[in-house]
Parts: sequence; structure tokens; C-alpha cells
Amino acid sequence: MSAISTLLEFILHIDVHLAAIIAQYGTSTYVLMFLIIFAETGIVFTPFLPGDSLLFTLGAFAAQGILNLPLLLILLSVAAILGDTANYWIGSYLGKKIIAKNWIKQKHIEKTEQFYHKHGKKTIILARFIPIVRTFAPFMAGVGKMNYSTFLLYNIIGGILWVCAFTPIGYFFGNFQFVQDHFGSFVIGVILVSFIPLVYEIIKSRREAKQEAKKNQQN
Repeated sequence: MSAISTLLEFILHIDVHLAAIIAQYGTSTYVLMFLIIFAETGIVFTPFLPGDSLLFTLGAFAAQGILNLPLLLILLSVAAILGDTANYWIGSYLGKKIIAKNWIKQKHIEKTEQFYHKHGKKTIILARFIPIVRTFAPFMAGVGKMNYSTFLLYNIIGGILWVCAFTPIGYFFGNFQFVQDHFGSFVIGVILVSFIPLVYEIIKSRREAKQEAKKNQQN
């Protein structure tokens, strides 16, 4: 089984796998979840790790009394903030070398740059809710030498908002039997919804590019 199919299988059955992890590691699960959220936001090479879907699932387990919701909110918020901080400094010190060596896909860089062009510093907050861009936004902030105090403020706000949005949503729906019976479908729904802003921005930027090209031809 390839790495991609393995990851896809994990995400689609994340509730089953998370239950197995909790059964095996107990309270150490909190440490593992902290590390996953930190890596998903903090290491520019791992945008494929589960983010929104993991927060949703953890909230659902908290609703069943298996995990502690306040502890999750605190730990994962700290993980998200520290992750973006690490990614910022990676971008600041190594970003240009990483980009020059093509170690990351150029299309991811371009999408993130489009967000910065439109939203400016608010990208640090908005990107939290958009897979892939979430991982590259702090990296590009470091590459661009954004003022760190400004970055840190937006980082803290965005990290707390992200964790305190998706985890409680999972907590709210976690006790519904219908959700438990169709959990995989709900996880897919969470993932698809989180990609809507990215798809919208791509379509909009292409439409604007075509309109600009037509204007140039007419002139």
C-alpha cells in the first residue's frame, strides 16, 4: 500500500484509528495529538497531515467522555501556535534555500502568495482554515521577513480560533448516533468544506487573469 493510500485510509477511518491509539497509549494520546498538530502547522514538508479532520474527531471523542475537551483546547492551541512559530523561523532562515532547491511544490507557494496579495497580514489567521495554505502561510511570512511581533499576534489569534472552532464542532455532533454511524462521511464533509475557500480563490484568480488578458488585448 502506498503512502498516499495509507494516509487516505487513515483519514477516512480516523475515528477507528484514533480509538486504537487511545486504547494503546492512554493519556499519552494527548502528546501524540500535540505533535501531529505541531507538525501539520510547523513543518513545511508535512501539509498532508490531518488538521481539521483530526480536530473534529478529537472533539467527537471528548463528547463521549473519552478525552478531556478543555485540555484538548489548551494543548492543541499551544501546538498550533508553536507550529506556526517554528514554520516562520524555518522560512526566515532557510526559506529561500528550500524554494531554490524546489523541495516544495511551486504551486503551493503561488497559492499562498495569492492569499497574501489579497488579504495581507490577515492571511496568517485566514490560512488556519484552509488546508495546505495553512502550512505554507507562516513559512512565507518568514521568507518575506514579516515583523515578528505582528506575526505572533495574528498567529495566536488564528491558532486559538482554529482549534476552538473545529474541536467544539466535533464535540457538539459527537454524541449524535447518526454522526457516529456515518463518521467517515462527516470527516469527508469537513475536509471538503475546508477546501471551498481555496477553490474559490483559485477560480477567482483565474477569472481575473483572463479579464486582465482581454483588457490588454483590447488596448
